[in-house]
Amino acid sequence: MTSAGRFAPSPSGELHVGNLRTAILAWLFARSTGRRFLMRVEDLDRARAGAEAEQLRGLTAIGVDWDGGVVRQTDRGQLYTAAITQLTAAGLTYECFCTRREIQEAPSAPHAPQGAYPGTCRNLSNAEREAKRAVRPAAIRLRADVAEATVRDVLHGSYTGVVDDFVLRRNDGVTAYNLAVVVDDAAQGIDQVVRGDDLLPSTPRQAYLAALLNMPVPEYAHVPLVLNADGARLAKRDGAVTLTDLALAGVNADAVRDALLASVGLPAGHLEHALAVFDPANLPREPWVWPGMPGVHPGTSARPRTGSRGA
Repeated sequence: MTSAGRFAPSPSGELHVGNLRTAILAWLFARSTGRRFLMRVEDLDRARAGAEAEQLRGLTAIGVDWDGGVVRQTDRGQLYTAAITQLTAAGLTYECFCTRREIQEAPSAPHAPQGAYPGTCRNLSNAEREAKRAVRPAAIRLRADVAEATVRDVLHGSYTGVVDDFVLRRNDGVTAYNLAVVVDDAAQGIDQVVRGDDLLPSTPRQAYLAALLNMPVPEYAHVPLVLNADGARLAKRDGAVTLTDLALAGVNADAVRDALLASVGLPAGHLEHALAVFDPANLPREPWVWPGMPGVHPGTSARPRTGSRGA
């Protein structure tokens, strides 16, 4: 299988300029190294009607193309079940009945890293499990035998992070992100993962899980996020930050693309122009503050607001 990179949005709404910037960088990383570029819709948890088509149109509008069809996580349940079955057969899973509140209020296990699952359900007896099943359904957790793991990132270098008994399948039956992303990347031949650096802390868990499943660990590149004027992560509530809202303000997709390319020091125009000079070593390591577009105040939306609550 030919190596590949990918972009994998959740179809919860229209992509904003921060998402689009990451997509462009993922495309440049893959194309500059001769990899295929794949599109995967991570729709296990959050899916708004029409959002997938809206996102794909936006990506096409700024020049991001991909190889083959779009893959959707909701079509891949058998792969996730097989992975959990493999781990369970090796004694590497257990049932967990904890609520979020119980986890937050539980004392941490001795020497456990901050934020790690405290292991409340790790060693329940059969009788205890039976009693808890009568109260609520169980999630499935990994039985990790390490407390941390180290990965290598193209932009961040060596990074060590927490590995705890993280959830593989939620108690509502939905496969957890950390398992699904590992299985999907391996099944699709993705050996290069470019995504926002907010996901870097979860990467050691994913690399550790891949090793347990005898799956290859991809090359990682976690790129800086786009922030709003207050220094917080950019979101749709920050005003005209989607292609639709910007178009209503008279700013077309080409102008947005050029602004995003300029933010990483690359030339304007079709993405092939940027590809010709792209070098990851020259990428900024700091987040970029979205300045808005000329004539469009970054804190206001150009889209008419009707029927809003509290009006």
